[in-house]
Amino acid sequence: MKFFIDTANLEEIQEAESWGILDGVTTNPTLLSREEGNYKENLKKICEVVDGPVSGEVVSLEADGMVEEAREIAAIHDNMVVKIPITLEGLKAIKRLTAEGIKTNTTLVFSPLQALIAAKAGTTFVSPFVGRMDDIQSPGMDVVEKIVKIYDNYDFETEIIVASIRNPIHIVDAGIVGADICTIPYKVIKKLVSHPKTDEGIERFLQDWEKVEKQ
Repeated sequence: MKFFIDTANLEEIQEAESWGILDGVTTNPTLLSREEGNYKENLKKICEVVDGPVSGEVVSLEADGMVEEAREIAAIHDNMVVKIPITLEGLKAIKRLTAEGIKTNTTLVFSPLQALIAAKAGTTFVSPFVGRMDDIQSPGMDVVEKIVKIYDNYDFETEIIVASIRNPIHIVDAGIVGADICTIPYKVIKKLVSHPKTDEGIERFLQDWEKVEKQ
């Protein structure tokens, strides 16, 4: 499984990259709005830190506007991927961008059918939002599992990015059903290495070593 970090904060990205587990980055207009400076320059800096896909999102609602924005985003760096919402206009944009060789990440996906039509349109990635589905008592990972099955049935090359992750269990479940990628908030990715028994073991070893040093 690939790990992306879901943030536009350069310090968080640099820290996560130093752990040796980071494969890419996803951003969105909300995340970029929290950071100072020009968003294009910020995306370029992120691409210089992470050698992998970096998603930036369009805000236009019509296909022509999406395509124009997407070209600008793609021109920032070779690693840029353009996030497109799953709408009819979005599908038009995905088809055109795919023909131009621009990678896309279809976002705001909440059903297997949305993921299926995005793959048929040629999207590079598809992002089902598991946390937001869980919020309305609709198990998000069930949707991911169905997407994995459908894609396997028809050999779609589109990769599945499990998004809107709220806790480490989402990542374990994504691995069990066979999702390609998890995009994880910084506060959650920090928790992946933690376990109370690990902390307990370290403390015990240090206490025992103090006895050795005193001999």
